[in-house]
Amino acid sequence: MGIHRFFMSMNDLERIIRAPGRFKYEEHNVAAHSWKVAQYAMFFGTIEENNGAVINWKSLYEKTINHDFAEIFIGDIKTPVKHASPELKQMLSHVEEKMMEKFILDEIPEEFRPVFFDRMKEGKDETIEGRLLELADKMDQVYEAFTELQHGNTDPEFIKMYETALRKILHLPLEKSVAYFKEIMLQDIMAEESVIDVKSITLKILVE
Repeated sequence: MGIHRFFMSMNDLERIIRAPGRFKYEEHNVAAHSWKVAQYAMFFGTIEENNGAVINWKSLYEKTINHDFAEIFIGDIKTPVKHASPELKQMLSHVEEKMMEKFILDEIPEEFRPVFFDRMKEGKDETIEGRLLELADKMDQVYEAFTELQHGNTDPEFIKMYETALRKILHLPLEKSVAYFKEIMLQDIMAEESVIDVKSITLKILVE
């Protein structure tokens, strides 16, 4: 079917709901998540660049908008399941990688395959762009969880999601971005009215 199938698959990403099986006040799909991750990465990439880092913007945008494309094959697997063991996480990554490889070989015209193989590979790596992707991905988890806690969703999974993403962000080797998040953005988050006491949860993580 050629590139047509790739473009049709964009619709599939709109139908894949994040955090499946949980009651949520606001639903989020994978397509919207990828767009938001690109926005977070653009902002924090600007912070890093303004402080002397060299950012490969083409690589950053390709990593962010494509980082969850493989979920069209296996959906959004719940985080506790995905991270239940290193072996399971590796197996799921392997399945995604092989299905993505088959999709490219079956649907992408031959002359474009090399660039698609490069764009669709795992984007979270030790480059500054890979670390910005990791930061941006966790930022969206923070905001998705915060929104549920703000509305009063008592599902403990969202507290765990907020805490886990927050811890990950605070330990990323992106000094300027993490400092801005901690000193500016977290203060704004804690100042927001919330049914569940997000401020106390946040302060507990900050003093760890």
